[in-house]
Amino acid sequence: MRKLIIPVIVIVIATLLMSMFVVQEGERGIVVRFGRILKDDPKVDSNTVQNSTAEMENARIYEPGLHFKMPVFDRVRMLDARIQTMDDQADRFVTSEKKDVIIDTYVKWRIEDFGRYYLTTGGGDVSTAQALLKRKVVDSLRSEIGSREIKQIVSGPERGTPAATVVSDDDVAPATDIVAEVAPSKEVEGQRDQIMENVLKDIQVSAMKDLGVRVVDFRMKKINLPDEISESIYRRMRAERESVARKHRSQGREKAEVIRAKSDLEVAKILADADREARVLRGTADAKTAEIYSSAFGKDPEFYNFLRSLKAYENSFNSKNDILVVDPNTEFFKYMKESNAIGTAN
Repeated sequence: MRKLIIPVIVIVIATLLMSMFVVQEGERGIVVRFGRILKDDPKVDSNTVQNSTAEMENARIYEPGLHFKMPVFDRVRMLDARIQTMDDQADRFVTSEKKDVIIDTYVKWRIEDFGRYYLTTGGGDVSTAQALLKRKVVDSLRSEIGSREIKQIVSGPERGTPAATVVSDDDVAPATDIVAEVAPSKEVEGQRDQIMENVLKDIQVSAMKDLGVRVVDFRMKKINLPDEISESIYRRMRAERESVARKHRSQGREKAEVIRAKSDLEVAKILADADREARVLRGTADAKTAEIYSSAFGKDPEFYNFLRSLKAYENSFNSKNDILVVDPNTEFFKYMKESNAIGTAN
């Protein structure tokens, strides 16, 4: 008898341990028995929570804490009850103008109907849930984008967007730059916020109905043009900037020519005034000189002629290499002859 007590105790302890399970904080547990989710009884146990929907029976949901189940027959599935983020790769959409845009989005969601979620996702697989949710988001967003132009998509309410520019939305998320081709510098009716609101309402209803999840938030992080279109836009932007630069340069050259012409005119005017003043001064000086010469000539003409002849002799015979071929009887040698006569007489 004593030999049987120890195995019985071991079996009881093992059975008890197999009957217990712990639900961690931030999780919810459901029990599957023979492939079917365990439902709540009309009287809800204090350790369970009742989740009633029109489509599903009351699935028994286990909140954080210690719980018990039937060993061997029951299998516990833990589901994350926290808000989760689906931040997948960007997708390409076509606007009403038949232009492609690449939109990057994210979705905040959490499980609301755990029983429906478990059955729809094939055992609570998160990747399956996100794939189904992403399909709903893409379909709803494609419908919204297809009915609007680019300038309406990238602009918020009462905001105009210039051509091929960058718009930041501080209310969405950090580093949410939006680049797009828009009509040049005019006010447009921005509908970006309206698009996000419409998509959020749409996927909230369908996700709750089909997946049992509640979509908490939906945002468009970034809107880009495809690389081939962006490159053509950048080339056009560079061409426009170069055209503006050429215009400014031509205007600068024109203004430079005007300034140089004015400077040349001012210089010519100053030089003309200076030349005129110099001529006036030289004329006045020449007149004064002639007046002095005339006065001196009037006082002693013979002496004046003598001084003039001496000056002429000095200039003529300044160099020993000078040769003059003239008639000795000319008036030029008048005072030299008189000088010789005077010397002979003496």
